[in-house]
Amino acid sequence: MANAPSPDANIYFVPHSSKWPFVGSIAMFVTMVGVASWLNDLSFGMWTFYAGVVGLCATLFMWFGDVIRESVSGHYNRQVDVSFRMGMVWFIFSEVMFFAAFFGALFYARTLALPWLGGEGDGVMTNSLLWEGFSAAWPSAGPGQVGGQFQTIPAWGLPLLNTLILLTSGVTITIAHHALKAGNRSQLLIWLGATVLLGCVFLFFQAEEYVHAYKELNLTLGSGIYGSTFFMLTGFHGLHVTLGTIMLAIIWFRCAKGHFTKDDHFGFEAVAWYWHFVDVVWLGLFLFVYVL
Repeated sequence: MANAPSPDANIYFVPHSSKWPFVGSIAMFVTMVGVASWLNDLSFGMWTFYAGVVGLCATLFMWFGDVIRESVSGHYNRQVDVSFRMGMVWFIFSEVMFFAAFFGALFYARTLALPWLGGEGDGVMTNSLLWEGFSAAWPSAGPGQVGGQFQTIPAWGLPLLNTLILLTSGVTITIAHHALKAGNRSQLLIWLGATVLLGCVFLFFQAEEYVHAYKELNLTLGSGIYGSTFFMLTGFHGLHVTLGTIMLAIIWFRCAKGHFTKDDHFGFEAVAWYWHFVDVVWLGLFLFVYVL
């Protein structure tokens, strides 16, 4: 069904107090404790992580449900819509800064720290006394060869294919958006479903890439500075693709139930913005991690 008529434009809807931020913070804490314990080979780490993920998924499901019920009940007006848009813009900005920190770490290690350890500039004495014979070539596990020898993943294989997949998904979500604004519900569901499918395919190929890296290339999270930056950047991006795909799937089900109209569909737009952001980040990853 379509959204109910908006309330008085001069009344700003303030929802009742919600327990989900508190529950969600506990689930995230449990998840991170599980991750840290798992990485340190503690016996309870894996199951703690899975318990946290289940709790987080349940929290998001219930929280999304509350927001959807508020929306279709007609509680939101133009003022609330503007607040949602500003909130999404600031959220995406925070995500930009999040990835900028990891790209900055990659730049620092590759352009500044590695040449210094190789003897450039003030690093001459460091190189001659501590790391004599170390060649500052990228990719590198660092002067200590942490993690041993490894091979890198060629850019023109799966990474290129995944780039094409994400670029295509950016086109399909845009076509779906135009179909929604035109009131064409069947085309909307087809192209939005195609976007969800492309997101799943991307994640499948990334999982294949990770398995190949660990089993055949000895490229792991412990492979020095290259391995750590590679998996932190691509791994967090994969996590964002996962969340984006889940949100797109939820939006698909909402569209199938008629929750959006051609004039009132910010929920769709917010997820589309997020998905385009994920696409742009991947282009940066493909260039600076795989190609250069």
